[in-house]
Amino acid sequence: MYRSLFKNLITEELGKMGLGRNVWCLMLVVGLLVTCTRGEDPYRFYTWNVTYGDIYPLGVKQTGILINGQFPGPQIESVTNDNLIINVFNSLDEPFLLSWNGVQQRRNSWQDGVYGTNCPIPLGQNFTYVLQVKDQIGSYFYFPSLGMHKAAGGFGGFKIASRSVIPVPFAPPAGEFTILAGDWFTKNHTDLKAILDSGTDLPFPDGLLINGRGSNGYTFTVDQGKTYRFRISNVGLTTSINFRIQGHKLVLVEVEGIHTLQNSYDSLDLHLGQSLSVLVTADQPPQNYYIVVSTRFTSQVLNATSFFRYSNSAGTVSGPPPVGLTTQIDLSLEQARSLRRNLTASGPRPNPQGSYHYGMINTTRTIRLQNSAPVINGKQRYAVNSVSFIPADTPLKLADYFKISGVFNPNSIPYSPTGAGAYLQTSVMAADFRGYVEIVFENYEDTVESWHIDGHNLFVVGMDGGQWSPASRLSYNLRDTISRCTVQVQ
Repeated sequence: MYRSLFKNLITEELGKMGLGRNVWCLMLVVGLLVTCTRGEDPYRFYTWNVTYGDIYPLGVKQTGILINGQFPGPQIESVTNDNLIINVFNSLDEPFLLSWNGVQQRRNSWQDGVYGTNCPIPLGQNFTYVLQVKDQIGSYFYFPSLGMHKAAGGFGGFKIASRSVIPVPFAPPAGEFTILAGDWFTKNHTDLKAILDSGTDLPFPDGLLINGRGSNGYTFTVDQGKTYRFRISNVGLTTSINFRIQGHKLVLVEVEGIHTLQNSYDSLDLHLGQSLSVLVTADQPPQNYYIVVSTRFTSQVLNATSFFRYSNSAGTVSGPPPVGLTTQIDLSLEQARSLRRNLTASGPRPNPQGSYHYGMINTTRTIRLQNSAPVINGKQRYAVNSVSFIPADTPLKLADYFKISGVFNPNSIPYSPTGAGAYLQTSVMAADFRGYVEIVFENYEDTVESWHIDGHNLFVVGMDGGQWSPASRLSYNLRDTISRCTVQVQ
């Protein structure tokens, strides 16, 4: 009634102005268009069924974890601020969880897919992840986080593209490729778990994979003279890798959502859980070239190759695959320090990333975390500040939300190494709301360790050998370091 009265009054007034109903219709359409533009950010819906299936990544039949029948799983294609609705059905015979490596969790940590904050999906049941890639860009991947499932597959690429209105600090590439590389074991994940339970460390990997295949199992076809973007992730279980393309330079442009200075490299190290993007220009004579990944810091060097093929290729690949770095720790550290933030580039928003002066913010607490690999009660365990985590009967997030006492103690892990013997505990560290924390990772083991801050990023301000002390702060990079979710400690 009121709408009709309002319409009649407007039409009468427009008639007095000599405009009439045609203008009213035009105004109505314009009003509807304005209303429609105020909707939510786009939604993308996925339905995944997680099953076991036969796979042959190294030519040996294994039981793998498939998503919708695929190994690796389907790639997630998204754009900044997209809402992702991912409905996961667990058709395995054991609980299952997926973690979104590098996707920031803002006020929704119960979606991050890590035990303690996310309840496992029971067998025969489903869970719907609701994620928004808010103010984020970059190259990432997802993987299963329980029961050594990652050793059976279940991982896939995760791309967050920039919005079309936000400038990117390089010309649009002619195409993009995702490379999921890492070590692989021919033993099933249940056998690997049994090895750890027997008090023995994992064996040396049996090989390396590129996108789920062994050597020469994959070809990337390019056009001569054009530039391509490669989004590369180390999805392995135990080993750092080195990536290179025969006869071609790698121009680094992004590390886990941060635009970098566009330095050129012959090869790049990727440690466990890390992702980055490079631009590669097909500027060589038309033929096939090797793409190579190899293990780093191992006495036995494993390699896997794929082909970088020119579409107008007149010949096959020639010569041996290019040799990469192996045990040179100093060169790896030098390369890590050369990764710098592009302060003049926009990130997911149209403002310079350098406007966030992390070096001018006072820290509220210093935390030192030291890893170790003890055997406790006959099982191979891993510990932080002498504490090896064991799950509680009640999920920690629920215990926290409903204030259930006796499930965990927020001070059950010390803030610095104590030198005490390792023990089991449901370790939870207290933090201050809006605190700004300095974290020092210390590794005295004989392997490279990767530390992942799930759902968050950290500024990598320093990296060196020897014992850390407060004087080490004098060498911090407080101007243009990258921030990332996973950092290696040599």
